[in-house]
Amino acid sequence: MGVTVFTMTHKKFPTPKDPVYVPLQVGRAGKADLGYMGDDTGVNISEKNCYYGELTGVYWVWKNIKTPDYVGICHYRRYFCTEEGRILTAGEYETILSEYDIITSKKLKLNFSYYDGYASDYNIHDLDAVGEAIRQFYPDYYETFSELVQGKGTYFGNMMVCSKELYDKYCEWLFGIFEKAKGQIDASGYDDYHKRVYGFISEFLLYVWVSVRGLKVYECKVGMTDEKRETTETKERLAAYFAKKDIAGAKAYILSCLERRPDILMEASDITGELKLSMQVIAVCELEDQIYGSSIIDRMQDFGALTAHFQKLNDLILSYKEGETKMSPLEMASYFKSEGITHIAIEASARLFCPPEEARQLTEAMTAGVQ
Repeated sequence: MGVTVFTMTHKKFPTPKDPVYVPLQVGRAGKADLGYMGDDTGVNISEKNCYYGELTGVYWVWKNIKTPDYVGICHYRRYFCTEEGRILTAGEYETILSEYDIITSKKLKLNFSYYDGYASDYNIHDLDAVGEAIRQFYPDYYETFSELVQGKGTYFGNMMVCSKELYDKYCEWLFGIFEKAKGQIDASGYDDYHKRVYGFISEFLLYVWVSVRGLKVYECKVGMTDEKRETTETKERLAAYFAKKDIAGAKAYILSCLERRPDILMEASDITGELKLSMQVIAVCELEDQIYGSSIIDRMQDFGALTAHFQKLNDLILSYKEGETKMSPLEMASYFKSEGITHIAIEASARLFCPPEEARQLTEAMTAGVQ
């Protein structure tokens, strides 16, 4: 068994030493040659990279790589890895694929349906157009598509490893759908980020395809060799606002970031979850200031301490909701009081995991004895 994992990139990067990883420059048509294999040779759609993202590389592998072995896709700073965070080796791929049909990312667990999440960040007409193409031309997949699009899960990153035969079947299906839907999708007027319509939707479609075919899936942890520059800069700016107790400034800043890059809060970008936690800090501080005239930011301004505080609260709320908490009601009340955790903070956390009415009920149950 041989395995080749094509590493999609648009920039120079430190390549892994294991030869299983082969760099592939995507969107190379009209761009500077980085010295890697490029997706603008042979049969290709390299010039459509602004709409397809890494899928131009996925397409290139489909059309130009002829092998009876295994192929896969990862990214220049995002790799399949062990639970400890070490990038998988060729031998580990072979071991996994001797037992499983395909390796994918672990499913993201969303707090909302995929459909609602897409509608909040992108033009929902595009997802509807894809759904209609599936209904008309791939009806065997439509029931599952309709069910999963209202569910709270998806794969991410367009990352996968499987036999080339299976890979080709997936690509034939995926690009066939987009070919049927493209007449109903016009992304030419979108900004550079939102233009990548097909790249975004394909992450979810892999989930649909795998589910319908009943494949034996190895959902693998995805690790990053470094955090996105935009994510690091955003954290640094938010930390500066928190240090000055400037919640209004922090809110205006993160909203401007979300307008430019709605994906910045996704797990694939916000790998530590600190940006989501920062949004929680901001929302709670605003409400506490309105109700109490002060908030947690008046006694805690360090970014790391604030995000750790809210992460611990979220973990407690979730464990209580799932019936797994080891704290007694008295211990919980004591903890809330000692940490200055308000009803507002508790309900805000609860709303991350359940609908508003259920969140209110959960908060009431947890806050007996909390002032």
